Amino acid sequence: MLSFSMALPVAAEVPQSKAQISLSFAPLVKEATPAVVNIYARRIVESRASPFANDPVFSEFFRNFAPSRPRVQNSLGSGVILSDDGYVVSNYHVVGQADEIRVVLNDRREFNAEVLLADASSDLAILKLDNASDMPHLALRDSDTVEVGELVLAIGNPFGVGQTVSSGIVSGLARSGTATGNERGYFIQTDAPINPGNSGGALIDVSGQLIGVNTSILSRSGGSNGIGFAIPAGLVKEFLSQARRGAEHFQRPWAGMTGQAVDADMADHFGLTRPEGIAITELHPASPFRDAGFRVGDVILAVGGQPVASPPEMIFRMTVAGLGNSVQVTRLRDGKTRDIEVQMTTAPEEPPRDPRVTGQRSPIPGLALVTVNPAVIAEAGLAPDTQGALITDPGSIGLRAGLRALDVIEAVNGAPVTTSAEALRALDDARGMLALSVQREGKLLSMRFRL
Repeated sequence: MLSFSMALPVAAEVPQSKAQISLSFAPLVKEATPAVVNIYARRIVESRASPFANDPVFSEFFRNFAPSRPRVQNSLGSGVILSDDGYVVSNYHVVGQADEIRVVLNDRREFNAEVLLADASSDLAILKLDNASDMPHLALRDSDTVEVGELVLAIGNPFGVGQTVSSGIVSGLARSGTATGNERGYFIQTDAPINPGNSGGALIDVSGQLIGVNTSILSRSGGSNGIGFAIPAGLVKEFLSQARRGAEHFQRPWAGMTGQAVDADMADHFGLTRPEGIAITELHPASPFRDAGFRVGDVILAVGGQPVASPPEMIFRMTVAGLGNSVQVTRLRDGKTRDIEVQMTTAPEEPPRDPRVTGQRSPIPGLALVTVNPAVIAEAGLAPDTQGALITDPGSIGLRAGLRALDVIEAVNGAPVTTSAEALRALDDARGMLALSVQREGKLLSMRFRL
C-alpha cells in the first residue's frame, strides 16, 4: 500500500545562519525593501545665457549680461524610512536644495515631503512625509559593531530603473574623506554595486538593520567598480535626533583644536609601539579639551572607547556621542595614558560675530565682514588661533581688488584689527594708500591699493 505525505509551507523568515543565507536573500529583501523609497526632487533655478557665467571674476562684471530664465533641475535618488511616523533619511545632494519633493514607496503610495534638516558637508538630509503613519521602517544598527567581511545588501533605485537590490561585503571601515574629499567624511566601504540613483539608499546587514546610507562611489567611468561608500548609521541617528528636536542646522561638537595623525617617526618620539592617535598641534583658549586639561603635544588615542587615527575620525566620534553629553577621551602624555571626560559643546559665539557692511564712502564699498570667533572658526575651517574680520561677501569692488569670501583681514595700514567694527573704521579712515594683511587658506597676503 502506497502512502503519500505533503510538505507543509514554511513561513518566510529572515535568514539567521550562513546556510540559510547561501540559499536565498529573498526573506530579508521582502522584509527590508518596503522601507526603502524612491525620491523625485525638483528645483527651479535662475540661469543667464552669459558666456562668462562660470568665470569666477568676469561673472561679476557680466552679472546682468543676459535676461534670466527659470530652469527646472530634477534629481533622482533614494531614501530610507526611519520611523513609523514618516521620518526619512537621504543625501543632501539629492534633496538638500529642492523646492518640491515627491517620495514613492515600494507599494506605489506617494507622499509629499519637506526637508527638516540638511547638511552639505555630511551629505545627509532628514525629510518628513506629509500625513504619514504606520510606515514600514528600518532599525538603526550601532555602527561600531560593524566588521569588515560582513555580508551586506545595497537597496536603491539606480538609473531610475526601479528598486534594485545588490549584494556584497563590508570592504573597509573608517574611510576618511575618500569618497567626497570632504574633511568631515567618514565612511563604510562596500563592494556591493552602487550606481547613480542609489544615493540615499540603504546598506543593510543580514538581520535587516540599517548600517549605512549609500552616498557615493569611486569610479573613473561613472559606473560601479566595486568601491562604494556609505555614511554610518551612527551619524544618521544623530541627524534624526536633532531633526526631532527641531534643529534648523546640524550642529557638531567643537574640538577647538588642530592635530595630525601620528606617523611612524612620531610614534617613536611618543614612545608608542606603532603609529596611532592624533597629536595636538594647536588649541583654542576656549576649547573644551583645554578646559579638560589637554595641551599642545598631547596625543589623543581614543574617543568614546574607540581608537582614532585621523582628525575626521575624531570629529565623527565626537559627533555620534551627541551634543550635551560628555565622552571619555584617552590621552597620552609623557608615556602615560589617562581617560578624561570631555564635554561635547558647540563653538561659542563669543565675542559676537557682529555683521558689518562697508558704506559707499569706504575705499571698498559693499564689503561684508564678521568678527572671527570660535563659531566662525568652526564654520570656515580656520586655524584655532585666527583673529580678525572674516569677509563673507567681497562685493563687486572687493572682488575686482582680489579679495575673496572667507579671507580674513588681520591688519589695515599696519594696525591689527580683531573685530568687524575695527576693520570697518580702519577702512573708512584710510587716505591715499590702503594696505591690507589678509589670511587666505593659511597663507598671509599683503595687498596695497592707491586711493
